[in-house]
Amino acid sequence: PKVALHIGFIIIIDRRKDKWSSVKASLSRIAGAFPGNLRLVLVLKPSKFFQRAIAEVGIKLHKDEFKMKVLIMMLNSLPDLYGYVDKGQLTPELGGSLEYCHSQWIHHRTAIENFAMTVKTTAQMLQKFGTDLAETELPNDVQCTKDLLAAHADKHNSLQLALKQGTTLLGCIKEQAAKSENHKPNPDEMENQTTVERLLAQLDETENAFEQFWCKHHLKLEQCLQLRHFEQDYREVKVSLDSLGESLSSLSVIGDCLARVEQLLTELKTLEENARVKKAQLHALHGDQLIQSNHYAVDSIRPKCIELRRVCDDFSNETKKKTDVLSKSLQIHKGIEKWCESGIYLLASQAVDKCQSQEGAELALTDIEQFLESAEMNQLTELRNLHNQYEVVLSEDIKASVLKALKRLEDVQEMFEKRNVSLKRLSAKQTRPVQPVAPRPESSPKRPTLKNPSRTTGTQQRESDIASQLSTSSPQGYFAELDNSELSHLTPPSLENKRDVLFGNLPEIYEFHNRTFLRELENCIEKPELVGTCFLKRKEELQVYEKYCQNKPRSEVLWRQCGDSLFFQECQKKLDHKLSLDAYLLKPVQRITKYQLMLKEMLKCSKSEGVAELEEALATMLDIIKSVNDSMHQIAITGFEGNLSELGKLLMQGSFNVWTDHKKGHSKVKDLARFKPMQRHLFLYDKMLLFCKKREETSDGHEKTPSYSFKHSLKMSAVGITENVKGDCKKFEVWYNGREEVYIIQASSMDLKNSWVSEIRKVLTGQLEACRGTHSSCALESKCP
Repeated sequence: PKVALHIGFIIIIDRRKDKWSSVKASLSRIAGAFPGNLRLVLVLKPSKFFQRAIAEVGIKLHKDEFKMKVLIMMLNSLPDLYGYVDKGQLTPELGGSLEYCHSQWIHHRTAIENFAMTVKTTAQMLQKFGTDLAETELPNDVQCTKDLLAAHADKHNSLQLALKQGTTLLGCIKEQAAKSENHKPNPDEMENQTTVERLLAQLDETENAFEQFWCKHHLKLEQCLQLRHFEQDYREVKVSLDSLGESLSSLSVIGDCLARVEQLLTELKTLEENARVKKAQLHALHGDQLIQSNHYAVDSIRPKCIELRRVCDDFSNETKKKTDVLSKSLQIHKGIEKWCESGIYLLASQAVDKCQSQEGAELALTDIEQFLESAEMNQLTELRNLHNQYEVVLSEDIKASVLKALKRLEDVQEMFEKRNVSLKRLSAKQTRPVQPVAPRPESSPKRPTLKNPSRTTGTQQRESDIASQLSTSSPQGYFAELDNSELSHLTPPSLENKRDVLFGNLPEIYEFHNRTFLRELENCIEKPELVGTCFLKRKEELQVYEKYCQNKPRSEVLWRQCGDSLFFQECQKKLDHKLSLDAYLLKPVQRITKYQLMLKEMLKCSKSEGVAELEEALATMLDIIKSVNDSMHQIAITGFEGNLSELGKLLMQGSFNVWTDHKKGHSKVKDLARFKPMQRHLFLYDKMLLFCKKREETSDGHEKTPSYSFKHSLKMSAVGITENVKGDCKKFEVWYNGREEVYIIQASSMDLKNSWVSEIRKVLTGQLEACRGTHSSCALESKCP
């Protein structure tokens, strides 16, 4: 310690068994080489009388030769020594109680000095590495950013820090100091321990400071990679959108006939529904998420998002404009086509010979006048008005198309005018027969062509014993009795029109087994190794049990209302059943869970052939059971205003403790929410995560049935996840909109936590890959001729 250095050292020289010459040599060596500040030198003189006498004389004669400025005391015995130094400060060979091992002291001091040098070297190394990281320029492309991120991570992981070395050294010192219960550490041991602890604290502080810097640097590199991905995808999307915009600009709105207008509308619809526009909108949304997550390049990301949305809006507006024009054109063309074809057909259908009489001519004239009046009612002059109103702004091509349609309209009107004049002449005065030239009749939608009456062919009647088969299955027997008129007066009112509620899709299950699955399994009696193949072949049909299980709660409620009726009692007697109907209605639920047990037993007895199929069949059945179980929970969700079927596949469901930590909201509410968890039942879908509150409901003394009251939902497209939460290995974080909403979720076990984290990561990764895959395909489409 510094205080001890300031006071000075006291040196004890034990020469009781030596000669004066050795005493003289020791004093000379100390005088010439001792580096510290000396306070006192105590010399135990040789014990032999002659050597002691020489020593006393020699010290007086040669005192000046030693060139010491400190007092040298010549002691005759150990008791003299105790007058200067307490026994507690002396080693056993000097009659003291201080335990001291010189080799150990040297070993510890050497190790401490080496560790001190290591600490210094480590601090310099971390400082240099930190300087290198800080001075590194961020790359401008995805691959170089990936390479830099990997290189820095590898270098960080390869740093050999000295924390373990210092901890081991401190443990050795403490172990040596605690070698006996009554042992008290001597000053050297206490000083060594203090020194190592100080160095460890210094090293820990250095490492913590570097780790904080490394976390910030690593985050910036990851954000840089996100930015490069965003910029790369932006360029691809922008090129794709520009190509799409060129295609839209080149799409004509001129259709000289109905078929051409319909074709143009189809092409326009295809462009409007092009996935590239949706991907551009998704990419802009991804940019918003980066901005909300406090990305360092907000000023670079925001303009690109604005540009993407502008291009999408321009595309949408242009599409709407062209759709309006073409839709109007389609309407007009349809009107003209219909009117012209009907008019031509009317003129062609007027028989010339019948128009020769006054009565016939008047009748034909009336038909023409009524047709022309209907044309005015149908606003067939709209095309002419459109041309007159927009003649100045219409292009030459559009003008030509409109004029062509007007010409056809005028031609047909001219035909009517000529016929009208002829018929008026015939009606006014009977002269020689007038034979106007009529256009050739064509097929018209108003006169359907006669078709030959369809020939009746005898249908082959299928032979089946469905009725007898129904009576052989216990629930199916009750199902058939509902149609028995003899028991209709016993049917309970609560069962009226609710047969499907009570039995669910039981007939569908029965038909599947009776006609298909049972026969296929019977064919495996001689070849049991094919059983696995049967299950795999029918795995889609086995999903029929899911619908039955979903209906089972409704069936049980209905059974409790009408199960005690005389109808079911009479049916049970007639069918000679020992058990009531509800016992048989439970069979399908039990059956679906037993298949996997049978497959497991078969696997135990199988060797090589068919084992792979059995294993795959077992996995399939377990997945079906999980799907059935999940769906049973799903149908108990209440209060959700959307359509659950639109959320994609139900992937996971389970109960958790949930804490909230949102940026918005009252501070007291936030503090309370952090410490008091909510009990929530979570449902994970492909597109959304639902938070529900589980409620247990008891009815009529029967067992509790759970229901799930909807509380909150998060779209998976805006969700992020933090796998580990400090302080509890069973917790993970789900955050929303760049941590604007944070949900800390605690699972009941590590396995449950890991399975949820893995599934959520799969959903998020799948969304990202789907987005990038669509971007790539769009880029390839834009490059194709």
